[in-house]
Amino acid sequence: MSARPRKPAKKGPYMRDDNPELRNVARALRSFVRKTVPGMKETVNAWGIPTFEAPDPFCFYMAGKNHVTFGFHFGTSLKDPESLLEGTGRNIRHVKLRTVADLEQKSLRELVLAAARLKGKTPMKGMSGRRKSG
Repeated sequence: MSARPRKPAKKGPYMRDDNPELRNVARALRSFVRKTVPGMKETVNAWGIPTFEAPDPFCFYMAGKNHVTFGFHFGTSLKDPESLLEGTGRNIRHVKLRTVADLEQKSLRELVLAAARLKGKTPMKGMSGRRKSG
């Protein structure tokens, strides 16, 4: 019985080639989260979406056509005095990032820290992932 050959990694839908500026935004976002939450790990969830965990999933990102969606798994539980968060779902809220400068929005760092510190929330099914290499 032989092992199945590994399939090459597919480029995720969150990193479209048609807008190189968004690739820069996503790269800067990853760096921003790493600096804000030392020791967090980056994974890919069941739907192929990059997710940040510390130790549980707390935020994710996806690139669309015109912006990077920076989502918070339990965004409805976060204080948002600057009203950065958008969305109407039961738990998830997001911030739209169009440029690298959008990462400098007042209170974005506090949202990330608060999301990483949430305790007692069970991760939603499929949200945590495997460790992302690189």
